[in-house]
Amino acid sequence: MGSAIGDTLPLALGIAISPIPIIAAILMLLSPKARGTSVGFLIGWVLGIVVAVVVFTLLSGLLPAADPNAAKPIAGVIKILLGLGLLLLALRQWRSRPAPGETAALPKWMSAIDSMTAGRGFVLAFILAAVNPKNLLLAAGAGVAIGTAGLSAGSATVVILIFVLVAASSVAIPVIGYLVAADRMRGPLDALRDWLVRNNATVMAVLLLVIGVVLIGKGIGSF
Repeated sequence: MGSAIGDTLPLALGIAISPIPIIAAILMLLSPKARGTSVGFLIGWVLGIVVAVVVFTLLSGLLPAADPNAAKPIAGVIKILLGLGLLLLALRQWRSRPAPGETAALPKWMSAIDSMTAGRGFVLAFILAAVNPKNLLLAAGAGVAIGTAGLSAGSATVVILIFVLVAASSVAIPVIGYLVAADRMRGPLDALRDWLVRNNATVMAVLLLVIGVVLIGKGIGSF
């Protein structure tokens, strides 16, 4: 189980450090309907991560069983392909960086956050967590690592729980912090939002590059 946790933690961090959902959560916390919308967003974010990693864990469990000490070429090929996909996303993010002095462009749907309801916040977060290509690749990598580790149902559940807690933490912390101390959180949230907007593409490019290389390395090591 420890090996599976070690394999999935970098992938969980990849989801956790995604700037776009963090920016969306912060904008919701600064909106007129902050409490309801942000709680709906957090629930959708957690559920989306759970669904994605569980689905890929179950699918990877269908791979032919192998001797624990033997090579696992199928799992290795899958990890290499996932790693290459992340490298392509990293290149795309790097090229999307704003030029010096240029304002970073954000998704158009963010302009509608002020009028969002809790239900729409839930749907938006679920889509960002479970349908977004980057998160899908990271969740797929985690699912393959868990599903091919030969774990019991109980151990796999523990690994998935740890993965979800880490992956959801970057959205959960500001939302819970705001619910506990709204007035104190406004200043730090504004500053964090501005920094993430400026550095969104660079952060994601570096992160995806590192995780992609790690996945490719693990895939090669499976042969």
